[in-house]
Amino acid sequence: MRNVIEAVNLTKLYGSVKAVDHISFEVEDGEFFGFLGPNGAGKTTTIRMLTGVIRPDSGTVSVMGYDIQRESLKAKQMLGILPEMANAYVDLTAWQNLMFQSELYGLSKKVRIEYAVELLKRLGLYDRKDDPVKGFSKGMKQRLLVCMALVNRPRILVLDEPTTGLDVQSARLIREMLQDLAQKGVTIFLTTHNMEEANQLCDRVAIINNGKIAAIDRPEKLKAATKELESIEIAFNKPVEIESLSRLPGVVDAKKMGDKIRLYTRNPDDLIHRIVDYAKSNELKFVTLNVLAPSLEDIFIKLTEEKK
Repeated sequence: MRNVIEAVNLTKLYGSVKAVDHISFEVEDGEFFGFLGPNGAGKTTTIRMLTGVIRPDSGTVSVMGYDIQRESLKAKQMLGILPEMANAYVDLTAWQNLMFQSELYGLSKKVRIEYAVELLKRLGLYDRKDDPVKGFSKGMKQRLLVCMALVNRPRILVLDEPTTGLDVQSARLIREMLQDLAQKGVTIFLTTHNMEEANQLCDRVAIINNGKIAAIDRPEKLKAATKELESIEIAFNKPVEIESLSRLPGVVDAKKMGDKIRLYTRNPDDLIHRIVDYAKSNELKFVTLNVLAPSLEDIFIKLTEEKK
């Protein structure tokens, strides 16, 4: 596969602060690529450099072989972009917003109409297409913005936290749309704070922290490299004191997770036997007992805390 995005030594300073510090990465054609990091890590600044909104202080970005600064128009024609602070024209209808966006790309009237109908139906907005956007909920507005990012049928879709703060239905509709686009070969570059979303959607993820890349790999490979974060999640038929479980040999850490308790260990097999003995001696019955591999969230927390 060839690379459709290449970032080399990207750096951006705001005064004495290095928002992005000499980062390099590639995104392959057709790849679903996640870009993860805590607030202030450099995610949005990176996206702005990738899409030509701001100029890096050093380093280069190429999109489909075009330099984003020297061949900006050719590069941007390949992109569909949903920035973090994007908004539709609230006094226009959903349909008018899509028609306006389509005209900016120079699409014919026939193509504009056909694809607008398809997008609005897919994201559950067709019945509201003639309503002013100012009456839309946050989820409806965000679905419309996804439609607007797709009107030019981009080869590469760049999305900055598209599902943050949305209702379950809207977030699911957007995720399903993205999965469908990825299956059709669209390259997707996604930032998100939702680790489970990244785990479900992304072929590879990069984790950025303090302006530097902490890790880049497939989610399952990142998890497999951190065996000490294996855990056992248990729930009994009645409440137990977490402190008594945390004292079991082999427990590295213990956390209450709603009505469950999660015990972190380096040796889950030995710990399971001790938990069974504990349950017998305390006349407890298991409601659930699950051995869990480390989650992408576990890896994210570990990497970002280690590199503070």
